[in-house]
Amino acid sequence: MKLAPSILAADFSRLGECIAEVEQAGADYLHIDVMDGHLVPNLSFGVPIIKSLRPHSKLVFDTHLMISQPHKYIEDFAKAGSDIITIHIESDSDIEYTIRKIHAFGKKAGLALNPDAPLERAMPYRGQIDMLLLMTVFAGFGGQKYLPEVNMKIEKAREMFGPDFDIEVDGGISVSNLQVPLGAGANVIVAGSAVFGAENPAAVVRAMKEMGK
Repeated sequence: MKLAPSILAADFSRLGECIAEVEQAGADYLHIDVMDGHLVPNLSFGVPIIKSLRPHSKLVFDTHLMISQPHKYIEDFAKAGSDIITIHIESDSDIEYTIRKIHAFGKKAGLALNPDAPLERAMPYRGQIDMLLLMTVFAGFGGQKYLPEVNMKIEKAREMFGPDFDIEVDGGISVSNLQVPLGAGANVIVAGSAVFGAENPAAVVRAMKEMGK
């Protein structure tokens, strides 16, 4: 299991300290949610935040673009220090073109699906993407409850993409329900509020990593 704490839930007044804390505790990725207020009804942060954080962390920067036209910004996010760039199937960009653009900058490409997007929509890109992100809440807001109906999609995706492919899940995951997506076949776990909303984020990271062994 790879654990990707989401900085959307972190204390932005001490963001660098928060990231260092989870990195030292054993986190694998840093999940960075970029929202444009169009694809999702919320705004977050963009390229300057990633660029400023990059020199201070060795974590894999797992950048989740919840934006309507991601193809316009791939170069910016790649040069800012993103390692994985994930776009939404629901975006307005040409998916295949955007995946190629991500790879052209030497980055891994992910494809995200909201809970109501059929898995079949991702199948044409099976040989092109490096990771599939299955949202276990609807993209756009932190703190939502895990949607158990996504479990069957996770199981089906694992069957279709094979045992060694990265299947990421994002939304409503904590120590109490971590075994649910893991049992369904996910191997990359995003956790925001569960980690950064805890009194001791490092202890939560260590506990989740232990459960994922």
